[in-house]
Amino acid sequence: MTAPSATEFVVLLDESGLPIGQHDKATVHSFDTPLHFAFSCHVFNAEGRLLVTRRALTKKAWPGVWTNSFCGHPGPGESLEEAVARRAQRELGIDVSDVQAALPDFRYRAVDASGIVENEICPVFVATTAAIPTPAIDEVAEFVWADPVALLDAVTTTPWAFSPWLTLQLPALASAGLLRR
Repeated sequence: MTAPSATEFVVLLDESGLPIGQHDKATVHSFDTPLHFAFSCHVFNAEGRLLVTRRALTKKAWPGVWTNSFCGHPGPGESLEEAVARRAQRELGIDVSDVQAALPDFRYRAVDASGIVENEICPVFVATTAAIPTPAIDEVAEFVWADPVALLDAVTTTPWAFSPWLTLQLPALASAGLLRR
């Protein structure tokens, strides 16, 4: 897959989560990232395994770390459902089904080793797929279908190897009974 040619925009938010504008996605993540709207999605297959991806080494923030199945930003006027479907195709070349909001109020702020800040209101979804991923090389370095309980153990014992949002989301999904085995 190739990168989109048109400029993508993210929705900027005020502290209460209301939209206040938009910003070019390519430059929004910086050392002083404004609060913006995003989402995360955790994809399961029919065997109950969870798709985990390793971020491309060319990513601006957290390059090369293992993370959830995929993330993204809804564009101005785009629904979360549309954004989830678009990013599943863009990042992994898959269609997802049974998409459910799992952690609708998830919010986090994290700073990577280079100083790049993530500052997002980021609803978390779970979904399923029957497809075999064909990742976009600018998004995903590699992927694996993991046992969700073993992944939770790995995230708990070696959090430095994973994205900060995964280390927060996975235990919350487990507490909500949403990790399947």
